[in-house]
Amino acid sequence: MLPLQKNRSVEFFDAQFRRQIAAGDFALNPFETAALPHLAGRVLDYGCGLGNLAVQAARRGCVVVALDVSPAAIEHLRALARREGLPLRAEEADLRSYKLAEDFDIVVCIGLLMFFDCPSAHRQLSRLQAHVRPGGLAIVNVMVEGTTYMDMFSPEGHCLFDIEDFRARFPGWEILDFVRQEFPAPGDTLKVFATVTARKP
Repeated sequence: MLPLQKNRSVEFFDAQFRRQIAAGDFALNPFETAALPHLAGRVLDYGCGLGNLAVQAARRGCVVVALDVSPAAIEHLRALARREGLPLRAEEADLRSYKLAEDFDIVVCIGLLMFFDCPSAHRQLSRLQAHVRPGGLAIVNVMVEGTTYMDMFSPEGHCLFDIEDFRARFPGWEILDFVRQEFPAPGDTLKVFATVTARKP
C-alpha cells in the first residue's frame, strides 16, 4: 500500500483528533447530529474523522464503512469497533483519489471535499453519487464562498464551493433539505457551510 500523502490539512486534523481522543471528546458536531436520523442500512462515512457518526450509526444497527486519511482517527475507530463488536469497517485512505468498489444505501460526506483542489472535489463528489443505490440518500456538507477562516487549508489546494453550483451538482435528485449555515471562527472570521440531503432517483 502506498504511503498517504500528508499536507497541512491532514496534519491539522490528525493533531486535533489526537487532542480529542486524549480529552475523551466524542460528541457529534451539528452536521453529524442532523445526519444521524437519516442513516439506515449500509452506510458510507467518507471522511469520517474520529468516527463519532459512524459509531452511532453502527450502534443503531447500520453496517458502516468509515474512511479517513488520519491515522489517529482510524486507529481509535478500529479499536472501538473491536471492543464493542460493531458492524463497522474503518480504513485509512487518501480520499482525494479513492475509488469506491461497492454501493451504499446512505453516503455521508461531512466537512471533507473543501480540502481538495476543486477538480478533485468535483470528481470525488461524482464518484460518491455514483455509489448511492437508487432510492438512497447522499448527505454532503462543504464549506462555501464567504468563508474567511483559512488556517486549516493546505497551500496544495482547497475548494470553497459556489453555493448554487453545489446544489446544481445533484441534477435529477430529490433535494430533501438544503441548508446554509455560518459559524464564527478565530480572528473575527467566518466558516460558511452548505449541506445537502438528497435522494437518488
